[in-house]
Amino acid sequence: MVSLEDAVIARYEKKGMHFEILVDPEAAEDFLEGKEINLVDNLATDLVFKDANKGTKASEESIMEVFGTDDINEIAKKIVKEGKIQLTTKQRREMQERKKRKIIDTIARNSMNPQTKLPHPKDRIELAIEEAGVHIDPFKPVSVQVKEIIAAIRHILPISVEDVEIEVKIPGKYSGKAYGEVKSFGTILKEEWLSDGSWKFRIEIPAGMQTEFYDKLNDITKGDVETKIIK
Repeated sequence: MVSLEDAVIARYEKKGMHFEILVDPEAAEDFLEGKEINLVDNLATDLVFKDANKGTKASEESIMEVFGTDDINEIAKKIVKEGKIQLTTKQRREMQERKKRKIIDTIARNSMNPQTKLPHPKDRIELAIEEAGVHIDPFKPVSVQVKEIIAAIRHILPISVEDVEIEVKIPGKYSGKAYGEVKSFGTILKEEWLSDGSWKFRIEIPAGMQTEFYDKLNDITKGDVETKIIK
């Protein structure tokens, strides 16, 4: 359970009736992002209120009429998903900043400059977001906001979301260590083992991950690696 001091009110209205729960705002954020969150464990109390500030509980009859169940977990899910969460100014600012960082990371990892075929630096993406005056919703999923933000900053920053195909050749003595690391970056489209023991393959990865991918290959092979962008 979360403490009363850390909880915020999540409010839901239907049929002219009001329902409120006291929930951890970060848990609510994670739940709305699609993570497996047990909301009951993140409530300050398992009570459903008509007015949480006054401590007035919602009647059992009204709860059953609107939610069709008295299961607090199901009720909490519906209130968080479809209702409104009341944040303090400080909480909203902190959650917006945290969400912005996630959005920038996602854009940087999955996009590139179509003119140079290289990833955009995170600080450049952040500047474009600020210049475009984009509003960051602390509770809207990252995946949804990324699409909206890319559309909003395209007139400021040349950007495209696509994958790149890279051909790589790694000496045999490094291939064992490299295999697991390489697979975590994307999809291996084709591979072969050459007569000298080298591992040659083509991999498709998000365009924005190129720098990270090359850095990892150079780290594993101590720079003894050959790469070429196919498309």
